[in-house]
Amino acid sequence: MTHPQLFALGVLLAWLAGIRVYLTVFGVGLAGALGWLDLPPALQAAQSPWVLGVAGGLAAVEFFADKIPGVDSGWDLLHTLLRVPAGAFLAAATLSADGHLGAGMLATGAGVALASHALKSGTRLVLNTSPEPVSNWMASGTEDALVVGGLALALLHPWLALGGAVAISVALAVAVAWLWRRLVGGLRGGPRR
Repeated sequence: MTHPQLFALGVLLAWLAGIRVYLTVFGVGLAGALGWLDLPPALQAAQSPWVLGVAGGLAAVEFFADKIPGVDSGWDLLHTLLRVPAGAFLAAATLSADGHLGAGMLATGAGVALASHALKSGTRLVLNTSPEPVSNWMASGTEDALVVGGLALALLHPWLALGGAVAISVALAVAVAWLWRRLVGGLRGGPRR
């Protein structure tokens, strides 16, 4: 991959880590172990059988924990402390040819992971106000598919995958803001627009 493609891949990995960190690490490690992606030195640890096993096991736990309303928000709150630094590391490690992590890419990855994590968590908080669990299950399943699809697309077309991530983020931010205004307006008894 060229340097710009690696940049796009790094930013995308940070974005995906903000949504599903364990699945992202597992996917990157699996792609490296199967030879689908030539991992930079700083990311080669992800293809270790130990890292693959732990990340895969935690991805399975997260898969089920994320389907339970209320538990998903607690899980997201706890994982704020993990998703942001993991996203920073994934972004910086993708561009590291010699194993040294650049401060600029660490900051970029942290910001991107925090933004996608905030959108995911905000969406889930709004959805958890609904008494039925179907919307929560659908959102969780969509997040799972988004990460798997994003990783697959990133291996082939990193810029296209990054463009999709940006478009999804903007649409989600607009939707969450609209839903939040309606929810708060409904609680206050104000007019609905």
